[in-house]
Amino acid sequence: MDQTLPAPPSLATLWSQYRALTKPRVVQLIVFCAVIGMLLAEPGWPDWRLAGAATVGIWLVAAAAAAFNCLVEQQIDRRMSRTSWRPTAKGELSTMQALVFSTLLCAAGSAVLYLWVNPLTMWLTFATFVGYAVIYTVVLKPMTPQNIVIGGASGAMPPVLGWAAMRGDVGHEAMILCLIIFLWTPPHFWALALYRAEDYRKAGLPMLPITHGPEFTRLQVLLYTIVLFAATLLPFVFRMSGPIYLLAAVILGVGFMAYGWQLWRHYSDALARRTFRFSIWHLSLLFAALLLDHYLSPWLFPDAF
Repeated sequence: MDQTLPAPPSLATLWSQYRALTKPRVVQLIVFCAVIGMLLAEPGWPDWRLAGAATVGIWLVAAAAAAFNCLVEQQIDRRMSRTSWRPTAKGELSTMQALVFSTLLCAAGSAVLYLWVNPLTMWLTFATFVGYAVIYTVVLKPMTPQNIVIGGASGAMPPVLGWAAMRGDVGHEAMILCLIIFLWTPPHFWALALYRAEDYRKAGLPMLPITHGPEFTRLQVLLYTIVLFAATLLPFVFRMSGPIYLLAAVILGVGFMAYGWQLWRHYSDALARRTFRFSIWHLSLLFAALLLDHYLSPWLFPDAF
């Protein structure tokens, strides 16, 4: 009987598999928010070498956390259609390969931050890794339907990391940005959980639509969009931003609340998908407006500062 062993994967295939472990789209948003924190921390243009090193270091550690998440959740991922394609779930990459890859990324990122940025940023970034990869993934996610709320603290850290990289400290401005992402996270993920409820049920995860029902979850999404809207006004209230950001925050906030209202009153899976997609645009455009305002408003509206 011919028992020819399968050919080893090509370098291109291995690259694709390891890249998939890093969840590129998620990490892209994390790095984007961190870069916004860097730029907002300086009144003018930042030190680009420092900002570049901070961006690389934060990206590497965030990618390491994503890879570790795939490693820990490989059994869960196999039972969910949304994640069953991941290399660890399909067995294309072994547990040891994923662990070594995650460790190397985390070590490299931490070294970059410690040597070329500052120790505070390195320790904050490492704490964020532990918060997401260990406390959220291993402890909170399988134990409580409030996993997204509590674990959202680590996901809200990117602008704080960016701020610390430039300033060497953590100011109240950075914490306001952190608060915005913290409050954005529950309606963002619960919109996803609503139309992926069966996936989470099969995986045995206590997501809010399963433990408390879809109607309660939809109400929570609406309430969080309202609280989030109030929080997005804080940069203007504390004179971190001007009229450009305020206009964008109002338009985006009203849009998110409108989605929350429709989701509560007239639910459909298609609407939940649109709400989830809008939430990504909401955060991206909100932070982009902060950046645009940071450079234009002092010039266009000097009396506002």
